Amino acid sequence: MKIAFHGATQTVTGSKHLISLTNGKNILLDCGMFQGLGKETVELNNDFGFNPSEVSYLILSHAHIDHCGLIPKLVKDGFRGPIFGTAATLDLSEILLLNSAYIQENDVRFLNKKRFLEGRQPLEPLYTVEHVKQALTQFQKVPYNSAFGIDDDIEIQLYDAGHILGASTVYLRLKENNKITRIAYSGDVGRYGETILRSPQPFPQADYIIIESTYGDRLHQDADPPEDYLYEQIVETCLKKKGKLIIPAFSVGRTQDLLFALNGMELDGRLPAVKYYVDSPLSTAATKVVKQHPECFNRAVQKLLKIDSDPFDFKGLHYIQDKRESQSLNSSTEPCVIISASGMAEAGRVKHHIANNIEKPSTTILMVGYCEKDSLGARLKEQPEEVGIFGNRFKVRADIRSIDSLSSHGDYNDLCQYLSCQDADEVKQVFVVHGEEASQQAFKRRLIKKGFLDVVIPSRHQEFGL
Repeated sequence: MKIAFHGATQTVTGSKHLISLTNGKNILLDCGMFQGLGKETVELNNDFGFNPSEVSYLILSHAHIDHCGLIPKLVKDGFRGPIFGTAATLDLSEILLLNSAYIQENDVRFLNKKRFLEGRQPLEPLYTVEHVKQALTQFQKVPYNSAFGIDDDIEIQLYDAGHILGASTVYLRLKENNKITRIAYSGDVGRYGETILRSPQPFPQADYIIIESTYGDRLHQDADPPEDYLYEQIVETCLKKKGKLIIPAFSVGRTQDLLFALNGMELDGRLPAVKYYVDSPLSTAATKVVKQHPECFNRAVQKLLKIDSDPFDFKGLHYIQDKRESQSLNSSTEPCVIISASGMAEAGRVKHHIANNIEKPSTTILMVGYCEKDSLGARLKEQPEEVGIFGNRFKVRADIRSIDSLSSHGDYNDLCQYLSCQDADEVKQVFVVHGEEASQQAFKRRLIKKGFLDVVIPSRHQEFGL
């Protein structure tokens, strides 16, 4: 038995981990798209490092694009096996992948117009809507906490990882030469005591563990509760400065966290009387899916649902679908809050909102999650004097603020608590993935102190015998 790491190695994007059995069966854990890595991103997304047609099964931990975004390309390149995940994960993946395919097709269509005029050969999109539709026929929903036999040699169980709706720890029992090998894959680990979702569940003892390390070197330490800080920014920006509060937010997870917090302000009678916009068709669709899966909510939200049938809706909230309506926000001088994708401000409508408002002192740009180091969001967090957007240079006159504690990734205390269900002496090896190098090294040292003696940080395409 072997395992090879083909993504999210010393970076936080492109998760793909391939387990190969001696009988020829190959199990792929996640199939994520690389994002925010500059010029090399395209090359990385075109190089799996393995033959997709030889993959037997795909198990999906959750629906973020850096974990599911290359599934249609996997199918395009020959994968025909089943794709397993929780119901919520696969429902979210459907809308995310259809949106991604639409973007791929549109981007290539635009580029090919220019290439045609230059007499150059046309490009092909990474994948199309038709490839997504084929992938959807291969989806198989698996409930939490139930042993599911894929075949005689492979059994999976999914445990709630708490990261986003439907996220799971993948637990595998693999039979080879009459021996059982137990492998646990964290996907992305959420936080304990999160406001909407359940805390990460414990999982059975494993022989090998693959664990993320996004925040493996830090703690979430905001001085004030994130809801209070959000309230302060709305008051300061919209009521005092009469400006716009622009919040880049991932369509899945972060947007719903923000809506839930704003709904809570309304229930408490302190929601500022301004207009609130969710300017992202994908975020709108994702919020609808979230509402369809209340089984994933924690007890506090389940209790809230008895008095508030929609904890993601409140007075003054508007969902924007039409592109022209989105564009009109840029010319409007009305104070408002704009929640828009993407979370790293690398693409989508939020990039246009930032470009049109970043030179106005009345504007605040509030970052609420992790940003890949080369992304626009990361550059803004560095408080630059000017920044490049769409090939133009802009003076940064807007206030740039951040809320770290809204992150859906657990910090190193959360990650250690997540592993507390394991007897370190029985774990043969821990593979640390999905983190920048500094974070991985710090978390590795912490794991060794916790008694996990064989801790490895794999490089891309590196293979290990188990």
